[in-house]
Amino acid sequence: MNGTMAASSHRVTLGPLVAAIDQGTSSTRFLVFNSKTAELLSHHQVELKQSFPKEGWVEEDPKEILQSVYECMERTCEKLTQLNIDISNIKAIGVTNQRETTLVWDKETGEPLYNAIVWLDLRTQSTVERLINKTPGRNKNHLKHKTGLPISTYFSAVKLRWLMDNVDEVHQAVVSHRAMFGTVDSWLIWCLTGGKSGGVHCTDVTNASRTMLFNIHTLDWDPELFHFLNWSLFLLLQKSGALSGIPISGCLGDQSAALVGQMCFQDGQAKNTTFCTLCLLCLQPVMSDHGLLTTVAYQLGRDKPACYALEGSVAIAGAVVRWLRDNLGIIGSSEELEKLAASVGTSYGCYFVPAFSGLYAPYWEPSARGIICGLTQFTNKSHVAFAALEAVCFQTREILDAMNQDSGIPLTQLQVDGGMTSNKLLMQLQADILCIPVVKPSMPETTALGAAMAAGAAEGVSVWSLSPEDLSAVTSEKFEPQINPDESEFRYARWKRAVQKSMNWETTEPVGNGETSIFSSIPLGFYIMGSMLMLVGAKYLAGQRGFFCCAQILKHFRSCVCTLFR
Repeated sequence: MNGTMAASSHRVTLGPLVAAIDQGTSSTRFLVFNSKTAELLSHHQVELKQSFPKEGWVEEDPKEILQSVYECMERTCEKLTQLNIDISNIKAIGVTNQRETTLVWDKETGEPLYNAIVWLDLRTQSTVERLINKTPGRNKNHLKHKTGLPISTYFSAVKLRWLMDNVDEVHQAVVSHRAMFGTVDSWLIWCLTGGKSGGVHCTDVTNASRTMLFNIHTLDWDPELFHFLNWSLFLLLQKSGALSGIPISGCLGDQSAALVGQMCFQDGQAKNTTFCTLCLLCLQPVMSDHGLLTTVAYQLGRDKPACYALEGSVAIAGAVVRWLRDNLGIIGSSEELEKLAASVGTSYGCYFVPAFSGLYAPYWEPSARGIICGLTQFTNKSHVAFAALEAVCFQTREILDAMNQDSGIPLTQLQVDGGMTSNKLLMQLQADILCIPVVKPSMPETTALGAAMAAGAAEGVSVWSLSPEDLSAVTSEKFEPQINPDESEFRYARWKRAVQKSMNWETTEPVGNGETSIFSSIPLGFYIMGSMLMLVGAKYLAGQRGFFCCAQILKHFRSCVCTLFR
């Protein structure tokens, strides 16, 4: 009896709880917070599989994504029960998600029509080039005045265009008006609120603003953008949910959720999550002249004004760790990377540009590919590990330089969060390369916290106050720069040279079946050498007649080379 009373008393002191679904590129989590203290009470995480059907293609299974959400919710509730915390005290659920990743499903059967095409997938490069070619002056920024975005493989619209053009099931469902399109948030909310039995098909402005179909000034879908892509509007979702009686009352793309979770509510504040950086600019969108994106930061209420941000997106940051582990096998876990790099404390002149999916901000160069340069006989795997960590920091430096130029508000410190912040060597390197302090909150789950805050503050829920005086103080750890600024500048300049070396490695000249030409994947020198060897062989095998044959072949070969270079 006394134990029961104590447990009951404990539940009362907790106050209202708010949960968050945090669905990321590599894993899914479900977390529960105390709305009065922002304390994380319990969570569960499930890692996701990615598939790579072809070079540059990245996919995930929509059903696996959904199942991971169910599993995380169930396990977290079990943990809360073990802690004597009453799960009926959860008053709302927020959703935050990997943005731009694109899904299409059948609204009648509820079945996905294809795998989710992940945000860093490159298959749409030829689609992007066709779109750019039809703009005046072949301008990749042709739509930027409305969308804040360049025409790029990164965004959802071109992924959807590819699905409609290349997947028969999607095309047929579109023709028969059975297709539903969405980013990951819309797929989850639709499934969790009933699916084919009346599920809510919706998104929020932060995810909508990453589709390349959304006007960030009017905060609505734009018919001109649809016309540019030769679509009708019927596929689209509404911008605006319940799970066992608990409302889904908040939705934010992952980077926007982290901005809220870091409590960035003032002009000029910036945060860095998984090394994608946002600088809050509040009520007026600013178009970048230095390769950044203009995006909707958040809109915390239907009748509240939208706030805007400049964003620098890095294609490969945390994924570098996964690549070193799974592809090269030089580490067994992410924790090993820090130990390996710390064992040498330098890259010894080795520079790693992880442009596996091209370069995003500030270059937007899809032809780039990853390189490791500056190697010597002394270089070993520890130096490569250190160079990989430095690469993450150098990419952030490039983005912050662009932000300082665009916003006119030089940053005095950078707030960071996400899984990589557990690496203290990385945090110190980031401070050294930026030459400003890096501040890491003691509770790193700020993305999920932001989604929970938005859900708890929603109209009709109102269990979480976003007023500055009511926000809980956040304890943090600060990393101060420890190297000479001249050394930082020297290393950064060499990084910039390495970036230039990574560019123009790939071309995408589509042939009839949508694949790229052989000339884009086989070095021309190899092709020429092979052809000349065939000519020499023909000479010795066929004698004088062979010279005639070779002359004819050589004539044809020259014609091919001339055509190639045209």
